[in-house]
Amino acid sequence: MKKVIYKITYPNGKIYIGKDLTNSLTYFGSVNCELVAKDFSEDEMRDFSVRKQIIFESESAEEINKIEAQLIVEYGANNPEIDYNKWPRFKI
Repeated sequence: MKKVIYKITYPNGKIYIGKDLTNSLTYFGSVNCELVAKDFSEDEMRDFSVRKQIIFESESAEEINKIEAQLIVEYGANNPEIDYNKWPRFKI
């Protein structure tokens, strides 16, 4: 079964990168919903679209686990000023 790493892009341009070992179409990760919600007004939350892109695929869960952290750092998705990943910890 194919495993994937995906990038979620929110309307404000911030991203979240995660993995899905089941490659489920409707899985959108475990981003901290309170962290995301504070960036949007109530009106913005009434019509809210996100984009999910597969950025890496593998048959190997071990490879997915290894590459996920690399891609989070590469995309800057762990920088709390611009993105939503909390791990791996952002280093200035």
